Amino acid sequence: MLSLAISPCPNDTFIFCAMKDRYNLVLDDVESLNRRAERGEFDVTKISVAAFGNIRSEYALLRAGGAAGMGMGPLLVARSHREPGGRIAIPGERTTAALLLRLLGTFETIPMRFDLIPDAVLSGAADCGVLIHEGRFTYQDKGLVMLADLGDVWERRMRCPLPLGAVAIRRAPGPEVARKVDAEIRESLLTARAKPDECAGFIRNHAQEMSPDVIQQHIDLYVNDYSLDADAAAVERLIGLGEECGLYPPSTQPMFAYD
Repeated sequence: MLSLAISPCPNDTFIFCAMKDRYNLVLDDVESLNRRAERGEFDVTKISVAAFGNIRSEYALLRAGGAAGMGMGPLLVARSHREPGGRIAIPGERTTAALLLRLLGTFETIPMRFDLIPDAVLSGAADCGVLIHEGRFTYQDKGLVMLADLGDVWERRMRCPLPLGAVAIRRAPGPEVARKVDAEIRESLLTARAKPDECAGFIRNHAQEMSPDVIQQHIDLYVNDYSLDADAAAVERLIGLGEECGLYPPSTQPMFAYD
């Protein structure tokens, strides 16, 4: 049985619910998954697309199961309107959010778990923060203001969807295993769409105290047609940005597990 690691966020638990009994399932924060992928802990794992450059000698990307699109980027927030700067809390150094922040400039960053960022900004432990996941739906209720939509910055500059997360699989088993896992992910996603009540309990159990409305907003935003088939050109563009920023060297390895 292959190991499968995903985040506890509603888009992942929605997509992968029907697979949970066919794999050795692990749930962890996405930055933790990025670090654990660098150590090669899992056969199949959700990662930040920006983290792929660090693991591509051992892993390739699948085409299904990711999070990408327009109007879904991380948000840079603060307690009041100001210029971006000071100490900026980020949801991990390997995240796509951290890479996108570089489009605005070079800043002092404080890595922390994504759900701790709003309170860090409110308390003054950080001057600004980059919000991902449910943070983009709840920041105004907490009294924070948006300084920049990093997805919008990406879209204006790159003219393509923003690839936030993807599913990586070990290269060693080969393309046929990758095709099989990809097909199972698509089937699981389509099953969740057809029978959402069957995965509702699994999603709620891991949704970290989100309200039902926020859970549904989360799924509606982050699960779309790109979750069935990645935009390969957009992924290549984001990895290219990471190479330009010196986060990892260029590679001749094929990016996806099969053509």
